[in-house]
Amino acid sequence: MSTLAIDIGGTKFSMALFDGATMVRRESRETSREGGAAWMLDRIQEIGLRWKAESGFDACGVGFGGPVDFARQQVYLSTHVGGWDNFDLPQWIRDTFGVPVLMDNDANAGAIGEGRHGAGQGFRPLFYMTLSTGIGGGILTGEGVLRGADSYAGEIGHLNIDPEGPDCLCGSRGCLERMCCGLWMERDYGKTARELMRDPEFVSGYTVKLARGLKAAIMLLNPARIVIGGGISKAGDRLFVPLREELKRQVTAWSRARIDVAAASLGDDSVLYGALELAQEIQRKSI
Repeated sequence: MSTLAIDIGGTKFSMALFDGATMVRRESRETSREGGAAWMLDRIQEIGLRWKAESGFDACGVGFGGPVDFARQQVYLSTHVGGWDNFDLPQWIRDTFGVPVLMDNDANAGAIGEGRHGAGQGFRPLFYMTLSTGIGGGILTGEGVLRGADSYAGEIGHLNIDPEGPDCLCGSRGCLERMCCGLWMERDYGKTARELMRDPEFVSGYTVKLARGLKAAIMLLNPARIVIGGGISKAGDRLFVPLREELKRQVTAWSRARIDVAAASLGDDSVLYGALELAQEIQRKSI
């Protein structure tokens, strides 16, 4: 059974073709913010139709980098790329490729991918955080993804960690995303996240802010493990060692809540593996 998986992010999108659970093809392109959604859809169509002609696929799963109404299967918006507001992406995929599709936001897809194929295997509940252009979160329980009443569960990026902090794109102030995501790190400091994460002094202050957000997840959810994916997580021990130490200082000692924080083991493919699982959910229901 061949499956098309799509990961649509703020700075890039990726597509993969799976034969069963094996990834057999993969392509990734940088996002054109000026071109917006239309530019990206043209490239997705180009790659997808080529793969369909050459290999074929039976279903599609999508992880979208922004709020998604899971029940209605509709994109709410993207805070980083224009043209996605209230867009019916699943219908576009059905019309373009002629296959059934299931979509979720990218953090939920990442939680599914890491929970079933990566660093979250055997850990429930699992909290997954994507730390990249923006910040999102996904909660995976033994029964599946906890999406909440309106598909907004897990949105850790818009917890306020500094009420007097700078304005966030969401309209609030001092959100975790505003203080710790790659987009704002570069704008605030004039250096890329990769460069900043090589500076121990910067990382020392950065992990204090990041831990404030993760403390909320630990105290509310008591996850068996937190898995962090996205580009900033590639800093490895330069990030994770001081982050774990900072969490030990911040998390209420008497709670005895575990502090198990790991890097995503699937790297850039966490969301693609989650999209695979979404597509396979369609296939299971059709049997």
